[in-house]
Amino acid sequence: MSSNDSLAKLGWRTHFQVQVDEAGDFDALRIMSVHRGRVEAAGASGTMALELRARNLQMSLTVGDWVLVDIGSAQIVRRLDPFGAFKRRAAGSAGEIQRIAANVDTVFVVTSANRDFNVARLERYLAIAHDAGAFPIIVITKVDTVVSVDDFLKAARAVSPGIMVEALDARDTEQVAVLQSWCTVGQTVALLGSSGVGKSTLINSLSGAAQQTSAAREDDQRGRHTTTQRSMHALPDGGWLIDTPGMRELQLVDMGDALDDVFADIAALAEHCRFQDCEHNAEPGCKVQEAIANEELDADRLRRYKKLQAEDRRNSESMAVRRSRDKQLGKLYKTIQSETRHRKEGK
Repeated sequence: MSSNDSLAKLGWRTHFQVQVDEAGDFDALRIMSVHRGRVEAAGASGTMALELRARNLQMSLTVGDWVLVDIGSAQIVRRLDPFGAFKRRAAGSAGEIQRIAANVDTVFVVTSANRDFNVARLERYLAIAHDAGAFPIIVITKVDTVVSVDDFLKAARAVSPGIMVEALDARDTEQVAVLQSWCTVGQTVALLGSSGVGKSTLINSLSGAAQQTSAAREDDQRGRHTTTQRSMHALPDGGWLIDTPGMRELQLVDMGDALDDVFADIAALAEHCRFQDCEHNAEPGCKVQEAIANEELDADRLRRYKKLQAEDRRNSESMAVRRSRDKQLGKLYKTIQSETRHRKEGK
């Protein structure tokens, strides 16, 4: 088996090969798990642990990334540009961007048939998926805990036009088999969802991996957080599954057109508003408000759309301000260092 065949099974494609052809003689490896100070990576020759040096930290490496490695020194020399990456504004930071996972083909947006089900949260996850160029599928778990899942299915399908939705018991491998077609050789899927929705149980059923899971608390049906690091899991049909820790503080940033993908119905109506800068409030000729008046569009859906737009705009602007401030500080430090050096040389 050639090295390219081995890499293809890890998700290698032409997008990366072009970059390697320009980079020199290094080995390509894919990041399989991320730990503090080191990563586990796999390539044509197997898996190896790589210690992160100071300059590696600037690469913002995450699970799913492809890197070029000098095998002799076991050093990562470059991160290859991904074809897509999940990102968010890091919780509690002033504009820092956290990369969640890279080079993902499909994302299972996992929720559950209980009080964790939240339309607004699903819209956030879908926006992140679209921004990363991954194909999203909503997976509703814990269907065995409700008499009927119909209301959950209806609500999930209304989140975004044409969205695929699957409802299942994550412990039942026969039911989980409906997801197998997205997990074939060389394909990478990721799970996104809050704590306790059954992500670890779903991974167990898809891959057979023995992950620790916690029973849901009887009083609120919310599980305890069981995943503490991002990692890739081999799937029986040759694909790869990326697990991510539960995220309750998703902050959208630099989403581009991703929100319009999620709210495609509103975006389509907005194209026919009388004014290009229509804010869909009380402007004359607003097709969005017209649809609400005709009960063709839920006013709450527009409210959530505008709220996410405002959040994305605010976070993106704060990120731009931080970058500008850092750039100015950098210039100031260089000026001070130069003046100090000249004073010393003048003595």
